[in-house]
Amino acid sequence: MKSLLLAGIMSIGFGTACFAQQGYWVVGNRANGKCDIVTSNPVIYEGGAYSTGYWFGTGPYGSLDDAKLARSTISACPKEEPKADN
Repeated sequence: MKSLLLAGIMSIGFGTACFAQQGYWVVGNRANGKCDIVTSNPVIYEGGAYSTGYWFGTGPYGSLDDAKLARSTISACPKEEPKADN
């Protein structure tokens, strides 16, 4: 009985940790030809009626600085830093 209770508590803890994942993602934006940093996991569709305007996405990254570093290493991203990040 104790092992069943322990297994239940552990599964609730792991499930909560999976849903609480916060981070930053680098996405390629088709509309402006730049790479944006977003705070939610992007959904990438390849055209059609469900197109989000993103052609790739990487992440998650633990901090904004990590996401900026990753953006600087992606060859599809422009090398100049955008004026304002959201």
